[in-house]
Amino acid sequence: MPDDGWWVRAVVITVAGALGLAVAGPPLCLAQSEPEPSLNDHLPPSEPEVSRDEWRQRIEDARRRATEASRERREHPELYKPIPEDPDLVATERLLRDDSLQRGDIVTTKKGMFVYQGRSDQQRRDQDFVPVNPKSVR
Repeated sequence: MPDDGWWVRAVVITVAGALGLAVAGPPLCLAQSEPEPSLNDHLPPSEPEVSRDEWRQRIEDARRRATEASRERREHPELYKPIPEDPDLVATERLLRDDSLQRGDIVTTKKGMFVYQGRSDQQRRDQDFVPVNPKSVR
C-alpha cells in the first residue's frame, strides 16, 4: 500500500526548517535606539498638582473678579464705549496704503481733488498728492 501521508511530512519538515532559520538568524529588533522628542519635552514644567480645596478657591476667586468687572461695566459704561474713529483720518490712511494708485491718478477727498505724483518704488507721503486747480480743468 502506498504511503499517502508524505505530504503531511513535507509540510512538517518545511515548517520546522522555517522555524529553525528564524531562530538561528540575527534577532530582529523593532525598538528605537533613542526615543523621538515629544511635545511634552518642549512644554514648561507643570505646576505641582493642587488640592481640591485650592482648585475650588481659584474658581471662587475667578468668579469674584468676573462679578466685579461686570458691576464696574454697569456702573461706568462711559469708560467702555468705543472711541469713534475720525473718518477723514481713516480715508487718508486708506489712500496712503492703496497699492493700485499710479502716477497721474486723481483722487477726491473732503478737501478737494488731488493728482497722485508719487512713484511706485517709494513709500507714499502726503506731498505725493498735489491739489488740482479746478479752474485749469476744462
